[in-house]
Amino acid sequence: MYKIVKAQQLSEKIFLMVVEAKWVVRTCLPGQFLIAKLDEYGERIPFTICDYDREAGTVTIVFQVVGASTYKMSKLKAGDSFMDITGPLGRPSDLLEKDIEELKNMKILFVGGGVGVAPVYPQVKWMHEHGVDVDVIIGAKNKDLIMYEEEMREVAGNLYVCTDDGSYGFHGMVTAVIDDLVQNQGKKYDRCVAIGPVIMMKFACLTTKKYGIPTVVSMNPIMVDGTGMCGACRLVVDGKVKFACVDGPEFDGHKVDFDLAMERQRTYKTEEGRAMLKATEGDTHRGGCGNCGGDK
Repeated sequence: MYKIVKAQQLSEKIFLMVVEAKWVVRTCLPGQFLIAKLDEYGERIPFTICDYDREAGTVTIVFQVVGASTYKMSKLKAGDSFMDITGPLGRPSDLLEKDIEELKNMKILFVGGGVGVAPVYPQVKWMHEHGVDVDVIIGAKNKDLIMYEEEMREVAGNLYVCTDDGSYGFHGMVTAVIDDLVQNQGKKYDRCVAIGPVIMMKFACLTTKKYGIPTVVSMNPIMVDGTGMCGACRLVVDGKVKFACVDGPEFDGHKVDFDLAMERQRTYKTEEGRAMLKATEGDTHRGGCGNCGGDK
């Protein structure tokens, strides 16, 4: 059992939990995810690791209530437990592989939209701990949905907050802030990391592409099983079939076919849709791990 040591409601449908998971914490790095299971019959749910404390042996996850399983999760309190947590899974951020001095000479922009702010935070925190100053944009539909602002201010070189309705910070979407930083403030960036809803990442990439800023996105939002077996996170990157859970979750955002990913997300939600995907996608439909063979 994996004990919950902190449970906090951040907004109407967004919750934070700190969970004891010492085996995950030993090796996890920014960019990776874990899979949590409530009970014996519970759904396996992938969550990006929002933060971790190796000394305390805890990981932090942030989630939005979108279905029955996450609704049940939202009712858990400190002292309750998950039956199972598996991780770390996925590949860490490729920025962690670079030489620290090289990173210090790079101009890096992180963009977090909605719940996507949570997986942005550990990467920015890691940068701060290694003496790398980065710019960060966080955005949400309105002020009540802005999250992790104070935590981000402690680790970001410069923080820019925006809301779609103008109720707090810059009035506009994250893409408008990118435009403002580049066009009006003369900012130049060597790399952008954008994480949030798929539609947000799509338009963030369209914006950075016109400025020639290489951009990495996390395709965690399309994952279901998290092991490459269910095929839910199948996507096309640079014309090649990939699976977010085993090949990512981070990819070159300028090479991701976002329209196909979003269309596939909608189709995958129905039994008829899954049957159609299986029929049309052939051998690439499932078995993203390369070993399981899917449902052949």
